[in-house]
Amino acid sequence: MKLEGALFPWRFRVVLGLLGIMVAAICWRIIDLQVVDRDFLKGQGDARSVRHIPIPAHRGLITDRNGEPLAVSTPVTTLWANAKEMQLAKEKWPALAAALGQDPKALTERLEAQANKEFIYLVRGLTPEQGQSVLDLKVPGVYGIEEFRRFYPAGEVTAHMVGFTDIDDHGREGVELAYDEWLAGVAGKRQVIKDRRGRLIKDVQVTKNAKAGKPLALSIDLRLQYLANRELRNAIIENGAKAGSLVIMDVKSGEILAMVNQPTYNPNNRRNLQPAMMRNRAMIDVFEPGSTMKAISMSAALETGRWKPSDTVEVYPGSLQIGKYTIKDVSKTEGPVLDLTGILINSSNVGMSKVAFDIGGETIFRLAQKVGLGQDTGLGFPGERVGNLPNYREWRKAETATLSYGYGISVTAIQLVHAFSALANNGRIAPLTLIKTDKPPQTTQVIPEKVAKTMQGMLTQVIEAPRGVFRAQVPAYHVAGKSGTARKTSVGTKGYAENSYRSLFAGFGPMSDPRFAIVVVIDEPSKAGYFGGLVSAPVFSKVMSGTLRLMNITPDNLPPTQQANATPVVPLKANGGRG
Repeated sequence: MKLEGALFPWRFRVVLGLLGIMVAAICWRIIDLQVVDRDFLKGQGDARSVRHIPIPAHRGLITDRNGEPLAVSTPVTTLWANAKEMQLAKEKWPALAAALGQDPKALTERLEAQANKEFIYLVRGLTPEQGQSVLDLKVPGVYGIEEFRRFYPAGEVTAHMVGFTDIDDHGREGVELAYDEWLAGVAGKRQVIKDRRGRLIKDVQVTKNAKAGKPLALSIDLRLQYLANRELRNAIIENGAKAGSLVIMDVKSGEILAMVNQPTYNPNNRRNLQPAMMRNRAMIDVFEPGSTMKAISMSAALETGRWKPSDTVEVYPGSLQIGKYTIKDVSKTEGPVLDLTGILINSSNVGMSKVAFDIGGETIFRLAQKVGLGQDTGLGFPGERVGNLPNYREWRKAETATLSYGYGISVTAIQLVHAFSALANNGRIAPLTLIKTDKPPQTTQVIPEKVAKTMQGMLTQVIEAPRGVFRAQVPAYHVAGKSGTARKTSVGTKGYAENSYRSLFAGFGPMSDPRFAIVVVIDEPSKAGYFGGLVSAPVFSKVMSGTLRLMNITPDNLPPTQQANATPVVPLKANGGRG
């Protein structure tokens, strides 16, 4: 042995050297990982145990102009499962199904079909108490997530305007969709440590705070919304109508104070929701305005200076032939000759057409365009339609006549109330808004003030004259307006449907200082009749009366002794012709 060691001393040294190098390399790697480059091991460990859990952020509160809540976010619990992990505790599935209120067989089939998935929803939107009762069963693989769900206190009364969110709390209809970015919050993050089974070991820290969505105050007054909804619903039932819309507008500020439609739906329970119920008809349904258009056409005539209220037109014998078309007056007039106010009171198509022939269709078109008929309202409401205001290179008599009394043009209820607001506001028109505003709007003079005030007097006579639309009268107040009746077009054809009408009324008041404009649209009334002065005028009367009382407006049509002692009416609480 001594001989071999003496013969090969270098081999021994090489082996010792290699062993030393290996030990040194291992020691260096240990020092490197634990001291110099410790982030590597820490990162590897964190990747297997540290998780970031989202912190939900609730959407902004939607209120009416007085702060009454219209849409609020409530906390809910969503239960999810790791189906792969749940396969180890099948004996607890029946108890889980009972706690979830689900069929045990259906739940078993679902979990077995998705046995390889690590994330599936069990149920969403439980109350925190319901969610905790399920988690207390401690079924392996079942976990909970904190979320928020939207609740609508006013239910069906504000459904078409406010809209709703989907199960992921994203806006899908109405204001919820139009202002989704404004209302949506920004989720936060929380750092936690979990074991390999996904169980929470330690809540480390909040790495990003959740940011709630911004609140939104709408222009509507919930008291007026309830009032309008009640009266419109009653009118639909009483007249056997298919549908209807009603809009109340503040003519000074341009704010929409109420907007209701029938039929409606409950946004808190959409299980049996039919698509037709979701339509905000006041903004989506377009129609020919019928005789309500005569108020705009007559304004155009007065603006030219060629006509004044006392001027007369021969309307005998109540019909007018234009080529192959015959224009007829629906009702018998007082005599063979009518002045301009009489044309409006009797809603004479013949008289209005003859005035239109004199001023030309282009003149009426320009004013209709100025007051917003067939134009974009600028509200940005989802699905809103613009309608149609035709402009011909050559205005022939047929097109001129039909435009003057509201045919050949299509508008929405919101456009019609906007147009009448210009007449009410002495010819100035304010931009429409669904959002509460405290700043005076930038109004535009679209009708000469003298013309607008003259039209106010004429439209007041339409309601108060002996042959006027007396059903639109409001006790203790002077109001103005115009009824309309429009035949509906037949689906799939170019003509009009038989016995299918829309009953309209558009008006404003009080006449001492016009403040509110209201439009009522009743679609296909089928019982007592279909004329706007018969069907829609009474709804206008009731809603305008309630609006003036709720808004504390002093009466302007009392006997002299009562008028001198008149005091503003105390507001109520929220619960509380021819065409």
